[in-house]
Amino acid sequence: MLASMGAPINTYGRKVTSERPSTPLHGLDLTVPGDVSSAAFLIVAAAITPDSRITINGVGINPTRIGIIDTLCEMGAQIAFKNERDAGGEPVADIEVSYSTLLGVTVGGEQIVTMIDELPVLAVAATQAEGRTVVRDAHELRVKETDRIATTVSELRKLGARIEPTADGFIIDGPTPLTGAPTEGHGDHRLAMAMTVAGLVSSGQTMVYGAEVTGDSFPGFEVTLQALGAQLQVAE
Repeated sequence: MLASMGAPINTYGRKVTSERPSTPLHGLDLTVPGDVSSAAFLIVAAAITPDSRITINGVGINPTRIGIIDTLCEMGAQIAFKNERDAGGEPVADIEVSYSTLLGVTVGGEQIVTMIDELPVLAVAATQAEGRTVVRDAHELRVKETDRIATTVSELRKLGARIEPTADGFIIDGPTPLTGAPTEGHGDHRLAMAMTVAGLVSSGQTMVYGAEVTGDSFPGFEVTLQALGAQLQVAE
């Protein structure tokens, strides 16, 4: 963004240098791109719900932030970037997602850094994938809003998922038909959204208690799902 305003900034791999500008920075009209971390829940929902096809407009696709998309594509998800463009120095695109058959994968190393906040919803996708999915090197999940390894495992097990915790991640075998059950958000917005997505592909009714925390990062999450056709009600 600063470069778009005239700042002399250069990037060399992971090194960024800047100099004092010779002229004042100029203003610009900027549309803030959609957050790919929030879009990830809609992407997974479409990828695992039969007959689904959605387009999410204006999402930031910085390569350092789209690990969840790269991983889903590796699993076989039908995801395409359309109308790619630049917004204030950041790459932006409309994201098209269609339902597809997924395969299990192993995720670890530097890839984890690009998708740490999306791992709970990746776990949901993995329950519907053929074969084994292994997530490792994700120690940071232990110190998020909750211990996301423990809570992701415990809540998905309530729906019948075959998921085992490890010290730095989890192992999931699929595909598994999920069955609706009462679940908890544990005060964690991303876990609550992940369990809501899991409920979309579960037979029967799934209740996510404490789901109001989804507004911490995605105000209108439930309304957006309803607009896409999800059979979802917000309990008073």
